[in-house]
Amino acid sequence: MAAAGADQLNHNAERVNALNVFPVPDGDTGTNMNLTMTSGMKELQGKTSPHLGKVVEALSKGLLMGARGNSGVILSQLFRGFAKSLATLEEAGPVQLAAALQYGVDMAYKAVVKPVEGTILTVAREAAKHAVTISRRIGTADELMREVYEKANEALQRTPEQLPVLKQVGVVDSGGQGLVYIYEGFARVLSALDAPQQEASEATAVTEAALPEDVGMADRLRSAVAGRPGHSAQARLATEDIEFLYDMEFFIDRNKAAKNAPVFNEQRFKEALAKDGDSILVIESDDVIKVHVHSRKPGDVLNLALPFGELIDIHILNMREQHRDLLEDEGHGEPNSLPSPEALAAAEVLTGGAAPQTTSPEQVHEYAPFGIIAVAMGEGIAEILLDNNVDIVLSGGQTMNPSTEDFVKAIEALPAEHIFLLPNNGNIILAAEQAAELAGRSVSVLPTRTVPQGLAAALAFREDESIERNGELMKRAAESVRSGQITQAVRDTSIDGIAIREGDFIGIQEKAIVVSTSDLSDACRTLLGGMLEEGGDLITVLTGEDADAGVTSQLKQWLNTEHPEVEVEVLEGGQPLYPYVFAVE
Repeated sequence: MAAAGADQLNHNAERVNALNVFPVPDGDTGTNMNLTMTSGMKELQGKTSPHLGKVVEALSKGLLMGARGNSGVILSQLFRGFAKSLATLEEAGPVQLAAALQYGVDMAYKAVVKPVEGTILTVAREAAKHAVTISRRIGTADELMREVYEKANEALQRTPEQLPVLKQVGVVDSGGQGLVYIYEGFARVLSALDAPQQEASEATAVTEAALPEDVGMADRLRSAVAGRPGHSAQARLATEDIEFLYDMEFFIDRNKAAKNAPVFNEQRFKEALAKDGDSILVIESDDVIKVHVHSRKPGDVLNLALPFGELIDIHILNMREQHRDLLEDEGHGEPNSLPSPEALAAAEVLTGGAAPQTTSPEQVHEYAPFGIIAVAMGEGIAEILLDNNVDIVLSGGQTMNPSTEDFVKAIEALPAEHIFLLPNNGNIILAAEQAAELAGRSVSVLPTRTVPQGLAAALAFREDESIERNGELMKRAAESVRSGQITQAVRDTSIDGIAIREGDFIGIQEKAIVVSTSDLSDACRTLLGGMLEEGGDLITVLTGEDADAGVTSQLKQWLNTEHPEVEVEVLEGGQPLYPYVFAVE
């Protein structure tokens, strides 16, 4: 069933891509959902089992770690809830399947801070609600799944009435369409529908307007940049300032707890650790509890944990001793020991498949106070980020969408007590948040939606400030920047009264398309003129792979003439698909 759903989506991924409201070349909902489903299917390979719960658990794990973009994350959450509901069942009938669909919807809604109706969430909710309503009078799973597919299709057709921008453009929701394709695959394999499988489901059509027959699709984004090792922060820390000097990590084996062992309360355990410790991390599962803490009194910590089970894999390090060695080693440039390459980086993830750069000894230290991971899609932008407080630049490959697993590996690779994530794209925020939840580390996700916001946030970082204060400074800096970008339209459409033709240069300010023209220079001037209406002191121009040197020169002259009070800085960003990215501060 899962394979049929994945196959149906795979065959129609490009049609889902074509439903994206913005006609930009990196708005690939179909690609993201397809990659997410592919990851789930890979996890299923070789894991045949007659136990339904175990099968869907494996599928859910693969989807969770491979989730890309908002649509992929929501899809993974739908199946995560579905799997949790069926975890103990060897087989399931209509009632159990309907309940599982509903539990998946509940989990997906919780994952989204501000759910929007007329999206994949609406389609999933309406289908699940219908399934629960009819499940007790439906005889078989195949009947239920056909009903689910049909109700999802109906809900999809209503999305333009719920989300005005869909009606304006004349399409249904792309994420909802992707889910309908998956449900269609489920229904076909379960009930062997008589209708021949078509390349495009009838759900694609919208009553108010039809899609263009030929939808142009630009080449997908390719791998962007290589990661680079982090900066040494500990060298600027005084040894005596390390208050909680014992770095402790261990596991509590709950299976070997005494019969009269007390009930473990995670919150109270953390509060007890916090009385004389910091950098506290407690991860609870059915069998073990992982504990990490910095403490002045390691004996007290171990005694606190002992009542809940046997302690295993105990590691205790004196950080003051480590720091003295570090300072001495930096002075001679030859550290005594370094973390293993495996602990420092997952090279293919951090470099987009490129050979990892050599890590110099003075650049690698365990447990720096802070670390920053950012996403970028241009070598020049990556270099700028790395020169301004960022430790790892994550390359996401096509559509600039790293998976949840990519983020998790990057987090695991960065030796820092607390990590800030800068997604730098609105479609990546959910995957970053999901990774932060899964990674088992102290992580903050700053919801930067553009590269200029990410650059501003990185520049605002202050190493001597607290986690909370840095979060405030970086968030405020990101919000103070006005962002704009130029790209080319991949299809004919009309948005907010602006007629767009395939191949036009379109200017996007934040989320809104403000200009569409065949002239690149005119698009840049119109976009920047609008961005400067509210004033500004500094304009940063990031030139991309397709930037035109003549246009760049004309743009600088125009700015100096029309806005002489504004400082202009031109930097080589190297980003694909976007000839120019602008930041106004």
